[in-house]
Amino acid sequence: MSSGAVAAPAPRIAGRVGRPSVLTVYRWEVFKLIHLKRTYLGLGLSVIVPIIFAVAIHFRHSQHGDFAFASYLNRSGLALPLVILLFGAVWMFPLITALVAGDIFASEDHNGTLKTVLTRSLQRWQIFAGKTLAATTYAVIAILLNGTFAVVAGTIQSGFNPLQSLSGTTVSASHALGLVYLALVIYLMPIATVLCIGLLLSTLTRNSAAAVVGTLMISLLFQLIGVLPGLQGTQPYLLSTQFQAWQGLLRQPIDWSPIVQAVWVCAMYAVPALGAAFLIFLRRDVAGG
Repeated sequence: MSSGAVAAPAPRIAGRVGRPSVLTVYRWEVFKLIHLKRTYLGLGLSVIVPIIFAVAIHFRHSQHGDFAFASYLNRSGLALPLVILLFGAVWMFPLITALVAGDIFASEDHNGTLKTVLTRSLQRWQIFAGKTLAATTYAVIAILLNGTFAVVAGTIQSGFNPLQSLSGTTVSASHALGLVYLALVIYLMPIATVLCIGLLLSTLTRNSAAAVVGTLMISLLFQLIGVLPGLQGTQPYLLSTQFQAWQGLLRQPIDWSPIVQAVWVCAMYAVPALGAAFLIFLRRDVAGG
């Protein structure tokens, strides 16, 4: 079933046909996502990567590494989700997010169904809000699913043991588990920004493949700018840097400064992208289909 192939039916309220709302669009978009292969491609990637990491830890020879929590991977399973957060920012999580964000509007153009949807007493802002909420729900589920499977796989491999913080102090297993899930919530800020960029490209290009690839390329471009000689001064303001803001939680005491910075830096990219996507969608000409 293709996204956008059928318009949402108007709900019946108190025996008569009620006016469709944002919730109506949201429920229908979620229903469509459930029947899309790309949805399960992204969620499947979220699940399989922690398992692959856990197997790799089991067979690796060296107990050390040059990245955070590398030496703790064999001592505590709670280090695994944090290590995946470190590496997932490069391409995995942006790709998972882009798979739906880049398609959710462009698919309407591909299938020629937007005009049909607009005849169902739905205003454009309602359609935009419902689709945005559905894409956000998918991204949240993907991140939480990845973190949960990483905790389970890591615990099976290395045990539910205390974790050493980035400050060198030891954090109890239960406290560390809470910090892992709080880190996932912080991680959702840059992910939401990637989602907004995907929505913009989806409305702008009207092509799912171009929007998905473009979103991933923009994410990689931020990574590239951060490592180019002479551009190190831009790092605090790059989206790629905000993917590391959660590390402030793993310091004793908690360092809130990178988290606070991530809030406004992510907003600096996300708000204009989402606003532009909204304006483009409002002004879209659908006379042809």
